[in-house]
Amino acid sequence: MNNTIHYAVDQDGIALLTIDLPGKPVNVLMPELMEDLAELTQRGAADNNVRGMVLTSAKKSFIAGADIKDMVTAYDRGVSVREAAGFSHDLNRTLRAMETCGKPIAAAINGLALGGGLEVCLACHYRVLASDTGAVLGFPEVNIGLLPGAGGTQRAPRLIGFRNAATMILQCRNQRPDQALEMGLVHELAPAAEIVERARAWVLEKGDPQQPWDKKRFKFPGGGLAHPSTAQTFMGGNALLARATRHNYPAPIAAQSAIFEGCATTFDEGLKIESQYFGTLLAGPVARNMMRTLFVNKGKADKLARRPQGVEKSKVKKLGVLGAGMMGAGIAYVSAKAGMEVILLDTSLENAERGKAYSEGLLQKAIDRGRSTGEKAAALLGLIRPTTSYHDLMGCDLVIEAVPESRDLKADVTRKTEAVVPESCIFASNTSTLPITGLAKASGRPEQFIGLHFFSPVDKMPLVEIIQGEKTNDEAIARSLDFIQQIRKTPIVVNDSRGFYTSRVFSTFTAEGISMLAEGVKPALIENAAKLAGMPVGPLAVTDEVTIELAYKIGRETAAANGEKYPNDTASAAICKMVEELDRKGKRFGKGFYEYPGAGKKFLWPGLTEQFPLADEQPGVKELQKRLLTIQALETARCVEEGVVTHAEDGDIGSIFGWGFPPYTGGTLSYIDTVGIKAFVAECDRMAGLYGDRFRVSDWLRERGDKGQAFHG
Repeated sequence: MNNTIHYAVDQDGIALLTIDLPGKPVNVLMPELMEDLAELTQRGAADNNVRGMVLTSAKKSFIAGADIKDMVTAYDRGVSVREAAGFSHDLNRTLRAMETCGKPIAAAINGLALGGGLEVCLACHYRVLASDTGAVLGFPEVNIGLLPGAGGTQRAPRLIGFRNAATMILQCRNQRPDQALEMGLVHELAPAAEIVERARAWVLEKGDPQQPWDKKRFKFPGGGLAHPSTAQTFMGGNALLARATRHNYPAPIAAQSAIFEGCATTFDEGLKIESQYFGTLLAGPVARNMMRTLFVNKGKADKLARRPQGVEKSKVKKLGVLGAGMMGAGIAYVSAKAGMEVILLDTSLENAERGKAYSEGLLQKAIDRGRSTGEKAAALLGLIRPTTSYHDLMGCDLVIEAVPESRDLKADVTRKTEAVVPESCIFASNTSTLPITGLAKASGRPEQFIGLHFFSPVDKMPLVEIIQGEKTNDEAIARSLDFIQQIRKTPIVVNDSRGFYTSRVFSTFTAEGISMLAEGVKPALIENAAKLAGMPVGPLAVTDEVTIELAYKIGRETAAANGEKYPNDTASAAICKMVEELDRKGKRFGKGFYEYPGAGKKFLWPGLTEQFPLADEQPGVKELQKRLLTIQALETARCVEEGVVTHAEDGDIGSIFGWGFPPYTGGTLSYIDTVGIKAFVAECDRMAGLYGDRFRVSDWLRERGDKGQAFHG
């Protein structure tokens, strides 16, 4: 009984194998599918009435890849390297038996084929790809901490050459139909309605049942391992991978090693090498972390896992944006791109028009790169209406204020907006630090007041942090989530507090870097340690970007709100010195921790070591890395304890997609779980003794450590 593949033999002796996993929207490589594929290809091979086979899909896509949800649990189950390698070995054995069965097999690829799906295609002797379905072919495995484990590292180089294979596997670069044909990844393009017939025709007319690498005198396209261009590919690849991974991501190195070592021997031995490298990755924590957060949990968030039940699905047709600065302009662009009418309001028409011009600039770049047309750009721009009149907000479903961080100003625009918008309109603040509950006091509809915290630049950053105030109701949350899905962003939902979740935790990263500076650590050492830990940029550089002045203002406001004197720690004292004494307020002001020459690259201000004298003994890079990652993870744990973050998944997604916590960790809470919560508490105790009470853990966290209670169950 075969439940995943329909098998039928026509009058010409062609066996059509149609993949169609029951109850699933897409086909994925799961054990049942591979068992059926092995059985049915053997049946076709043994049947004298069968001349050959055609493999296709009944769904819109071919095969989307492996079943990640099953693999993500491997590390937690304690799967050994040998057991994990066995998974790859079984896949390779099935596909190898298929391509050596003695009967020609053609793949009629009707839609996307990714990862294991593409590997199944490559094990077929001929490939016809649909030209009109938006299909793409690719190997995304490295992006989730793995490598192609069903022959991809061995078939791809033998089929399209080392350079092309390395680009696809190491850079995860997908190929469109025309690119796949030119590269030699497929043999033929055809409309989706014709691909099965084209595949049948090849089987009947030519039907070569032998792969190129199984034939005598096979040669690698573009030259073998000894060819100068191949050597250059691997030598250059090593340098690029070292720079890109900072040695934190094992998958790219493992994939390159599998390609090189596997292609230096026979094809079958190469498959064994691939399986061993795959097993090492699957049994490790990095793959678990990346698969769980970047694929499984992000997928849940994108499907609105946090959406309250019982609220009717909604769609924003008309959006109001208050403030046409960088944030407001970015929100206007992504919303118009999603087809909404956008009212972009500012204090002057000049400012509002300037905000619209931001969209014009982005669209012109898209046109120049061939990604859009003048007609499409004009249609999008036609949806954005600059104005100074609040009356233009009439009929809005949602209004987002993106005005400067002033309580009085935000209160003023809230009242003016609510005077004209419908009673059903949701009002959202894009504040990055001010508590939503406090801002909602200016509203006559606090239950419909919510925080929507975007990240800059809005057109590129994928995350939106939804903050619910004390009186925010389920309808406001649900409709906000619908809006975020509408603009194709990833949401997390958190409870209210000063700085919420993302700004609060991110500030610990910058503050820790500035504390290091005040302690006498070399500025370059601080910045490089952060980047080596996997952060996208150093704490001094990113503070300059958001401006030291803003950090100064937020610090003063926070201290005042808590009834504390400012400055109240080494980091705030250093910030105070930079702003008040040295007048170095950040990049926007032309000088901060860095110098910004008119021509040339920025560089660390030489005067830093005079203002913050260097310590005689400098710490090791590893210690600085640990400090920077630990303080962020610890503050996230505090957010969980206080109920700001209610789901570990949101903590992880927010940390990676919000401010760039290293993806190899899986996020801040996955980082704690990977270290081990008891070991993490011990590390915090050590750092508290060395660097101060900011590393002190609560009784709540210590108790979790004693019990071994991880954040992910």
